[in-house]
Amino acid sequence: SSSSSSELSAAGSKYIDTEVENAINGVKQMKTLMDKSSKDHQAILHTLEETKRRKEEAVQLAREKEQELAGKQEVCNETMLALWEECKPCLKQSCVRFYSRTCHSGSGLVGRQLEEFLNHSSPFSIWLNGERIDSLLERDERQERQLEELEERFGWLEDGVDDIFQDSTQIYGRSYPFFRAPFGGFREPARLPVQRVRSAGRRFTRQLQPFFPHHGFHHFFQPLLDMTQRMLEEAQEGWEQPSGQAGFFPAESSNSSDGRMVCREIRRNSAGCLRLKDECEKCRQILNVDCWQKDPSQSQLREQLEDALHLAERFTRHYDDLLRAFQSEMLNTTSILDQLNRQFGWVSRLANLTQNEDGFLQVTTVLSKAPNPEDPSAPPDTQVTVQLFDSEPLSLTVPGDISWDDPGFMELVAQQALQHYKQ
Repeated sequence: SSSSSSELSAAGSKYIDTEVENAINGVKQMKTLMDKSSKDHQAILHTLEETKRRKEEAVQLAREKEQELAGKQEVCNETMLALWEECKPCLKQSCVRFYSRTCHSGSGLVGRQLEEFLNHSSPFSIWLNGERIDSLLERDERQERQLEELEERFGWLEDGVDDIFQDSTQIYGRSYPFFRAPFGGFREPARLPVQRVRSAGRRFTRQLQPFFPHHGFHHFFQPLLDMTQRMLEEAQEGWEQPSGQAGFFPAESSNSSDGRMVCREIRRNSAGCLRLKDECEKCRQILNVDCWQKDPSQSQLREQLEDALHLAERFTRHYDDLLRAFQSEMLNTTSILDQLNRQFGWVSRLANLTQNEDGFLQVTTVLSKAPNPEDPSAPPDTQVTVQLFDSEPLSLTVPGDISWDDPGFMELVAQQALQHYKQ
């Protein structure tokens, strides 16, 4: 009868109401977690800025000392140049030999790049450990790229959680007017002005390609988690050995992460080959040319250069550690958000629904099925057809031993219907 189906509808809707409310509270939890994460993120950005500034100052100082030394270079120019002409071919050969033994591909390209690099370099770059500044600058670019990529992903994350939250608050205000007051205080907090490395077109791209919430967060999270994991591993590989020291090049048989790192470094930056200078007699002799017999101030300059490089390398390592902390923070946050979203995110899809005055769940028919031929005396199962939210009508089965007037009857129906809806 219509009265009993409206009573059943009301009982089922009551269960659904509770689930909707739980889900909205779950979304609030997501929002709170994201807000905390955004705050931590601001602090990390601030420290990154500071570290970068101090590193740049140290590199700048190293460059100035290098220039000053280069100005005094004439003193031993001739001796050095003669040695350099003999050092270059040996250095090229050692580097290509090392590369083709340790790395999988591209030794021809490395040889050509290196030759060009050596022709533009002066013996002074060996005498001054010039590869260390090159390494630092190259590392700088890589860190910039990593940060930009992380920042963009973080922005998507904030926007995604924000969208889900805004949609969920809409349901609250509309379907549960009596909840409005306490919930009203839970609007978007005023955002701090944020200095971001993100593209302005991000929101627009997201509208064209909505990640949230229709495909579920995992469509978005999975690649994010994979990328973050990969970046963590790369950062781990870096800085295993401080640059400019013997032992940077691993044993030839090594196929370790050190080996991979060196291959990458040489491909990106031919200056990495200068680290093989100890392999060549003439290159070693350049290091021993004593340019400051006539000028003791050179020895002091060289020490200052060394100190500045040490400092820059220390800040670079610190920057890497901070990036790594940011990445693992993101890894944790995204996996917790993903779990919460799988549990509660469905509620945001209700934002555009108008609720029927009888509630979210409508029971259309309730029928007794045919008795079970294997056990004719058992009460027959009941088939209930319902419509939940905006979904197609759904036929569900309730075991015969649960009668219609049992409070558990509609709870079971509502539970099954919601399960289907979430899937």
